[in-house]
Amino acid sequence: MNQRVIPLADERQLRQIPSVPTHPVQPTGRLADTRQRLLKDLRISVTDRCNFRCVYCMPKEVFDKEHAFLPRKSLLSFEEITRLARLFAAHGVTKIRLTGGEPLLRRGIEDLIAQLVAIPDMEVTLTTNGVLLPKKAVALKAAGLRRITISLDSLDDAVFRAMNDVDVPVADVLHGIAAAEDAGLGPLKINMVVKRGLNDHEILPMARHFRDSGHILRFIEFMDVGSSNGWRMDDVVPSAEVIRRIHGETPLEAIDPNYPGEVAERWRYRDGGGEIGVISSVTQAFCATCTRARLSTEGQLYTCLFAQSGHDLRTLLRAGHSDAVLSGVIGQIWSGRGDRYSEIRTAETAALRKIEMSYIGG
Repeated sequence: MNQRVIPLADERQLRQIPSVPTHPVQPTGRLADTRQRLLKDLRISVTDRCNFRCVYCMPKEVFDKEHAFLPRKSLLSFEEITRLARLFAAHGVTKIRLTGGEPLLRRGIEDLIAQLVAIPDMEVTLTTNGVLLPKKAVALKAAGLRRITISLDSLDDAVFRAMNDVDVPVADVLHGIAAAEDAGLGPLKINMVVKRGLNDHEILPMARHFRDSGHILRFIEFMDVGSSNGWRMDDVVPSAEVIRRIHGETPLEAIDPNYPGEVAERWRYRDGGGEIGVISSVTQAFCATCTRARLSTEGQLYTCLFAQSGHDLRTLLRAGHSDAVLSGVIGQIWSGRGDRYSEIRTAETAALRKIEMSYIGG
């Protein structure tokens, strides 16, 4: 975490460019980092823009007054993204999640999905706020998307409008959920970021609404991603408290993860009403099993959600380097990874300037 921090608003400043290996490394199967964590998942941010201004991610007072969004020429093209995705697949990545910003704002996103699902043995998913799904769900399904996650932080209209801070009503997201269901993109995952004093009173109403729906509601602890969301430990509602509240009304029981390294802790209703999940990055760090790399919309590779800086793959791409060279760079970056931010989080580390969630993807 001792690398120089580069402000995101000024792309003219030098970004960290990985050194090119003298002898390019050919992929030889799974990559392990310095803590023996395998590379399995790649999150790709396709845009730094969003139609929401959520207070925990993209607060209006910062992003509408002080922030410069990236020009289109800075964004990776779909062909560049797909080329990198194939190289990551050769290193063991089997799951890609498209994020943003709001990924459905990227024009032609269904074309990118079609390219990515053509990679053998690759699972492609997408996270969205859901507002554009009535227009896009059918095209996403036709492109090959099979699973989707929708962010929804409250069913109370006043609370939800306050949290997205652009006066979007809850009904717009619920219409998006219905459109995804109708298009065959379910069962869905519904993500709720919980912030004490803002929407934690909505935990039980959300649980009641999605119980027996066939969808999986997941509660996410408010995290100190970036530097603009005013994070304080006092605002975090521990996942254990979320489980206690729901269990007190409808008994729950823990169930095994779907796969090693799954970030969500799974619980199901004892009466068969479905399952919920909790993501506890703050109070129950899962750094030891993290298998995720993150690619920003302009080709910066990050090995931690809480990173201060990344590794510039776009420059290498556009300089005409071969797949072998790019593959070697990716291998060097992951093999040298030692991130464990959530395990060492303190008030001091939380105050560090970090990459914003809207830029790196959640």
